[in-house]
Amino acid sequence: MDYYSKTQLKDYNSFQTEAIAKIFCQPKNVEELRKCLLDYPNENKLVIGGGNNLFFTKDFDGLVINPQIKGLREISDDEEEDEDIFLEVNTSENWDEFVEYCVVRGFAGLENLSMIPGTVGAAPVQNIGAYGVEVKDAIREVVAIDIETGESVSFSNAECEFGYRDSIFKRTNRYIIISVIFHLKRTFAYIPRYFDLNKELEDKAEPTIEDVREAVIRVRSRKLPDEKALPNAGSFFKNPYISKEQADSLIKDYPGLPAYLQKDGMVKTSAAFLIDKAGYKGKRVGEIGTYPNQPLIIVNYGSADGNDIVGFMRKVQDAVKNAFNIILEPEVRIF
Repeated sequence: MDYYSKTQLKDYNSFQTEAIAKIFCQPKNVEELRKCLLDYPNENKLVIGGGNNLFFTKDFDGLVINPQIKGLREISDDEEEDEDIFLEVNTSENWDEFVEYCVVRGFAGLENLSMIPGTVGAAPVQNIGAYGVEVKDAIREVVAIDIETGESVSFSNAECEFGYRDSIFKRTNRYIIISVIFHLKRTFAYIPRYFDLNKELEDKAEPTIEDVREAVIRVRSRKLPDEKALPNAGSFFKNPYISKEQADSLIKDYPGLPAYLQKDGMVKTSAAFLIDKAGYKGKRVGEIGTYPNQPLIIVNYGSADGNDIVGFMRKVQDAVKNAFNIILEPEVRIF
């Protein structure tokens, strides 16, 4: 395995911001991954998959690891029913290609997560979600390398400590995911969960798993920009949780406010709605703006400086706070 010094990271983040990595490597298997940890024990470390949920505001003073560990295998479990299917997928496999693999074979559970960019290993870190589904619902186990010890560690679903766009892997930065074991079903029945998707499928009496994937792709294609044509990192902000009292008060002034009551009594609302009503839908400042078709997405029209994105982010946050007294938290990781 080769190590590269002073590597430009523009091509390794979907916002295409410029930054220099002190050291850069691309291990192709677990042994090479352990070796780079041993070779540089005292360097700061950053693991990049597809780079679809992060950007840089400065150079990275340390070791950037971009794993190229691929592979997929179907595994059996005699303790489970025949309806269940388990797949172990290595960290560097393309996420949407894996979802397509499952849909073609009728393995149900991930079809709502079609067309999300990135790698399989990044999915648990962020607990990716879309159209009423989160990846945690289909994960049985995550296998990782402990950066501090170089040892393999397995995490059950509960041990991953999944939350809304959150996990133990995101909070600690101590583990490098090498594979994920998914628990899917061999039979499929569509469960209406999300308005846009339901509307897209309204002409289907009993949507198939293929119908759902195709509908998700159509909806996402209409709403979301191609990162290669217009650099972005997908949804930039988390959907906020507010008190029921605050939600009830806001609905009086904004009857269309999305409001989803949670089990703990909090209400989940839409960051896109808030950004729109705060006057930032399709707004552009310099080379940064929100996408006209989906204000939750910040797009880069040509800046190489991540600080421009941070500056625009703060303008959006200030506008929403002033209008609604709600603080939006970024979903994207900023370095």
